[in-house]
Amino acid sequence: MTSRFAQWTIDVLDSRKMAAFWSQALGYEIEHDGSSPHLWPPSDAPSGSLTVWLQETGEPKNGKNRNHPDLHVPDGQVDEEVERLIGLGARRVDVGQRGDEGFVVLADPEGNEFCLLYRRHPQGA
Repeated sequence: MTSRFAQWTIDVLDSRKMAAFWSQALGYEIEHDGSSPHLWPPSDAPSGSLTVWLQETGEPKNGKNRNHPDLHVPDGQVDEEVERLIGLGARRVDVGQRGDEGFVVLADPEGNEFCLLYRRHPQGA
């Protein structure tokens, strides 16, 4: 038996603002179960899709994330998705890219980096 990824947990200052951003970015449903929102994949998401838990913290993000999610765009329209996410409050960030990578680096409204991949691994879910 081996472990599998189940959830992405992110520390946030403003859980409601971040729930609104990530639910719109991912098409997830928001469940407010007390102090911190939980985001659930839509019913048509692939089996095993990660949930997202937004854990409130009193400390702002400091420095580059040591890990981050890599997202793909099912219809392949990465440039359009970048613009949509920027419209939701994301911004482009430079973490040392050379310019020929197969991804675009963005940050959510609180500065947490994530990438949009131009292509997925063939076995990716």
